[in-house]
Amino acid sequence: MIIHYPKDKHLLTKLKAGDIVSFSGVIYTARDAAHMRLQKMLQNNEPLPIDFKDAFIYYAGPTPTKPGKVIGSIGPTTSSRMDGFMQMMKDLNVTATIGKGPRSDACTQFYMDNHILYFITTGGCGALLSKAVTKAEEVAFLDLGPESIKRLEVKDFTMICAIDYYNNNIFGGK
Repeated sequence: MIIHYPKDKHLLTKLKAGDIVSFSGVIYTARDAAHMRLQKMLQNNEPLPIDFKDAFIYYAGPTPTKPGKVIGSIGPTTSSRMDGFMQMMKDLNVTATIGKGPRSDACTQFYMDNHILYFITTGGCGALLSKAVTKAEEVAFLDLGPESIKRLEVKDFTMICAIDYYNNNIFGGK
């Protein structure tokens, strides 16, 4: 399925676990350190550096950008490391997360109950995935280096729907 987001937001409800998606739009990167900092900011009622409402968050930390390139290799990190932040995804009104591998049973059920989509990309394909990035800019936590939050504009970023809105999970179980 081809999705130009947010224009095609309505198509998200048609996705089924296992569907291959060619996504064009904005994706934010955020890994462990950024998640921890965001959670602390929320707990302290501090203003957040960006609005994550309806955002797609990609669990990735790109390698350094080579001259003439938009971004370095940008492969996914293991998503289960972010399972402890599932409530924060709801609090931030995130639409979807992107990573690799299965989620815990608790996280899977939470995503299903709260209509948060989960997409996967293939580990080891970071160089290929970086070709879909047309623009990249650091937008928060620059001191975290590769784990800073980046705003990526992507065109035809390939991913697979792993958890859909209909309680389907490609990894089985809940």
